Amino acid sequence: MRRAVITGLGTVNPLGVGVRASWPRILAGENGIGPITRFDASGHTARIEAAVDWDVDEHFTGPEQRKLDPFTQFALISTREALADAGLGDIRELPESEREKFGAILGTGIGGITGILEQQAVYVERGARRISPHFVPRIMANAVSGQVAIANGLLGSVFTTSSACASSGHAIGLALQSIRSGESDLVVTGGAESSTTPLALAGFCSAKAVSTRNEEPELASRPFDLDRDGFVMGEGCGILIVEELEHAKARGATIYAELKGYGSTDDAHHITAPKMDGEGPARAMTLAMRQGEISPDEVDYVNAHGTSTRYNDAIETRAIRSVFGAHADSIMVSSTKSMIGHLLGASSAVELVATALSVHEGVVHPTRNLVTPDPECDLDYVPGEAREVVVRNALSNSLGFGGHNVSLLIGQLA
Repeated sequence: MRRAVITGLGTVNPLGVGVRASWPRILAGENGIGPITRFDASGHTARIEAAVDWDVDEHFTGPEQRKLDPFTQFALISTREALADAGLGDIRELPESEREKFGAILGTGIGGITGILEQQAVYVERGARRISPHFVPRIMANAVSGQVAIANGLLGSVFTTSSACASSGHAIGLALQSIRSGESDLVVTGGAESSTTPLALAGFCSAKAVSTRNEEPELASRPFDLDRDGFVMGEGCGILIVEELEHAKARGATIYAELKGYGSTDDAHHITAPKMDGEGPARAMTLAMRQGEISPDEVDYVNAHGTSTRYNDAIETRAIRSVFGAHADSIMVSSTKSMIGHLLGASSAVELVATALSVHEGVVHPTRNLVTPDPECDLDYVPGEAREVVVRNALSNSLGFGGHNVSLLIGQLA
């Protein structure tokens, strides 16, 4: 069977633009959450966010900004970093026959909502004739994969997945399948999101899903803590270069980890509420390990979905205990969202970037703000400080509205 490996990483997230900028801050357990400043959030119950801190003018011209929604901008910058990290340079110079097996499978939960709201305002204030000709190609969810393909000359399988907070997890799983089937030799995969807008935030506030710890934003995202009160909306992108093993070896690529397995299930229970028994996430983890031919006692780390919501954290803990039994007490579990918030459709990808670095470097980042343990959350969540430890295999979980559950298995190359 063809094997898939991770050879390049890129990210834009609330703790930095690029892996080198953000990864040390994630290991240090730093905070990426603060007050909302890009719009007036005074009428919202939640007034905090995890925003990308960058000057867009340093990356894109004015005309480019009008054509590209922020989620696509994040993806283009992260892809550039990941391709350079993989030692691929400008792959448009490669023969078309080779690029016909290079794809882009990317996820987004909401897509171009920034552009939708901007043009709605134009329509109301100035009329139909003033709508931008770039409106539709800017806001469509598949703009992210299409623009990445155009920018890099990817001629293979290119499309976008959308399954709420599991979107980029599904994208990465499908990239693995594309490599294994022989359809692709290399896939740019991951996901991007930028949806912290007045309307989207109001919707999550109405659903009572987000933290209202507005006076202490640095303490708001607290997965597995007894005093958690909801997630914090975030934005950003994670990109991984997933490549067929022999293709990577032939060009002398650095290999971060092997992408070994993918489990995808659904609760079939409720459009927003997870099923209390955790059976769906448990099946996803089991399927990922079965596909990767790994036994539960060979897993050392789980990068949890860990949203900081009352239901998710307890249910995910229940699922992990169900899958691993007594071995659950020996597994490290941590939540990247404790530092960078919930990146919705991009969360799976950014979290798998972190997980790949954990496998490669032998270090697991902490869970921030875990002060008062919840009796229902009784695993080793790596509170306080990062931990240097050998990570043979790791699972990264993502659970989305719609009951979607994804678990990705990566590990050291055997």
